[in-house]
Amino acid sequence: MLYIVPSPIGNLADITFRAVETLKFVDLILAEDTRTSSVLLNHYGIQKPVSPYHQHNEHKIVAHIAEQLAAGKNIALLTDAGTPGISDPAFLLVRECVKQNIKVECLPGATAFVPALVNSGLPITSFCFEGFLPLKKGRQTFLKRMAAEERTMVFYESPIRLVKTLIDFIEYFGGQRQCCVSRELTKKFEENKRGTLQEVHDYFNEKAVKGEIVIVVAGKE
Repeated sequence: MLYIVPSPIGNLADITFRAVETLKFVDLILAEDTRTSSVLLNHYGIQKPVSPYHQHNEHKIVAHIAEQLAAGKNIALLTDAGTPGISDPAFLLVRECVKQNIKVECLPGATAFVPALVNSGLPITSFCFEGFLPLKKGRQTFLKRMAAEERTMVFYESPIRLVKTLIDFIEYFGGQRQCCVSRELTKKFEENKRGTLQEVHDYFNEKAVKGEIVIVVAGKE
């Protein structure tokens, strides 16, 4: 069986008992970054073979992994933070397993956009998760489309691109659109900055930004 195992997005205590038990049980752990995953595995005394599985090699090795699963191995897929498949590798392997009738089990667990969305203070009865924005090709078309979105929108962003993305949002959504930027979620210096897009831009434009970023933006009224 293939187990999809969510990992903590910051605080190592944010992992389920079941996830730890699964990682101790499987024959092999696939890790997006073996160095990052080793911190978690060592913390919980998990000693299992670990192999890299990331966006740069998944196309090459997905068939080989499926062969191991079909041969009877139990394998866990672990990404750096959060649930595999949510802006992280997993889809190709899960699709191949479904195609070959290999059992797949996805454990519930941490996903960064959920706490960011809930604590944003924006409407969450209906929302859309868009992950990372296109960097260049298709970015303008994407932003024009999202400007008409009436649901609350959730995006991931890197700290080095946060201010530029907020500038783009101001241009396409308007500076008075409400938003919340969350960073360092579950960590010691967690921060949730709420306000208009212009206010939040001005705030982050004056400081060095670190940590993973989730941006929650109100939909068009």
